[in-house]
Amino acid sequence: MLSNGPDGRAGIDAALVKRLITAQFPQWGSLPVVPVAVDGWDNRTYRLGDDMTVRLPTAAGYAPAVDKECVWLPRLAPFLPTAVPTVLAKGVPGEGYPYSWSVRRWLPGETSSPERIDDMPRFAADVARFLLALQSCDATDGPLAGAHSFHRGASPAHYDDETHRCVAALGGRIDKGRATEVWQAALAAEWRGKPVWFHGDVAGNNLLVDGGRLSAVIDFGTSGVGDPACDLTLAWTMFHGESREAFRRVVGQDDGTWARARGWALWKSALTVAECTDPQDERVPIHLRVIDAVLADHERFA
Repeated sequence: MLSNGPDGRAGIDAALVKRLITAQFPQWGSLPVVPVAVDGWDNRTYRLGDDMTVRLPTAAGYAPAVDKECVWLPRLAPFLPTAVPTVLAKGVPGEGYPYSWSVRRWLPGETSSPERIDDMPRFAADVARFLLALQSCDATDGPLAGAHSFHRGASPAHYDDETHRCVAALGGRIDKGRATEVWQAALAAEWRGKPVWFHGDVAGNNLLVDGGRLSAVIDFGTSGVGDPACDLTLAWTMFHGESREAFRRVVGQDDGTWARARGWALWKSALTVAECTDPQDERVPIHLRVIDAVLADHERFA
């Protein structure tokens, strides 16, 4: 078992990745291993040569995603309008590293941000069309929402106690009464639909752009089959004004799904702000704005 490195993420570094590749996939052992410019928390990703990446879970809770993506991404990809990761090989524990890991084909593009997007309403519509295509994929025998998806795709009620604690902890920074109303509306809008595929973490860092347009959707680690409401949170976390309206119009969904989506967005933003111990943390104003947008949306549509 590896000891944690300075970032607390399973002591993963380029040297470990190089040893794993050399031992398990010697045909790639001579290729350089370099950290990617923008990395995640659940997994560490390294560039392998020019055309591949290596992706390693940072903790046991994220490890089940490796098998899930290896099995399901090849089945979903032909039916999606945008590129998704292609798994080339699955590695096994070794060199002191305790989890399965994967080698993937490199996807061109940069993580999405407003300055990299030529037309934000068009981008929002493209994301919406991707989500609709994903929902249309055959969900037979797909992984039902649960612990592997961190309960995305299930009822937001799993986070009921946590949400109430976080809302209470935010003091005068948000309207607690309105926030509680949004949360209760989310729980009341119980999902009774047919299970469909959801991504589970549709965020700017998981959307790639190339030439100003959506080019790929990555990180299906929290994906599964269930309620797609969790995938709508991008309406408030990334879009506003015309782009939010374009996303809402193209993605559709019923009122109950949007109510649960507002609940998911409220939970995540309230949790993020409540856990920020540094008042200067740049995430705080961002997530307070998300909460304000969610509360305004509830008053507009509920």
